[in-house]
Amino acid sequence: MTAASTPTRLDLQKDRQLSIEWQDGRHSVYPVGYLRAMCPCAKCKQERAEAAAAPKRLTLKVLPGNHDGPLAAAAAELVGGYALRIDWTDGHGSGIYSFDYLRSIDPGPADPPAGTRR
Repeated sequence: MTAASTPTRLDLQKDRQLSIEWQDGRHSVYPVGYLRAMCPCAKCKQERAEAAAAPKRLTLKVLPGNHDGPLAAAAAELVGGYALRIDWTDGHGSGIYSFDYLRSIDPGPADPPAGTRR
C-alpha cells in the first residue's frame, strides 16, 4: 500500500459516516448512504453498471435489502489489514471495501496537482 491508501485512523459513526485519516495527511469523510450505494460486492457493481448503461430517464433506485429502519452500519471489521467489511442494517454485508477502493471513491474535493498549494 502507498501512503495515499494507508489509513492511520478509522472512525465509524454507525448512523452517520466513516472518517479516515490517511498516512499522506488527507482526511476523508464517507456518509453511510454513500458507502452503501458504492458497495464493491459483485452484485452491487453489476447493478451500478446496468444503471449506467440504461437509457437516461427519471428513476428511483431502491437498494435490495431490509428497509425497516434508517440505514446504518450494524458492524464493521478489518479484513487482512487491507480492507474494511461493513454489515448494513438493511441485511447486506458482502462488500469488502479495500483501502485503495475507499481512497478512489473519496467524495471530498480532488487532491491538488503535485507541486501546487491548497
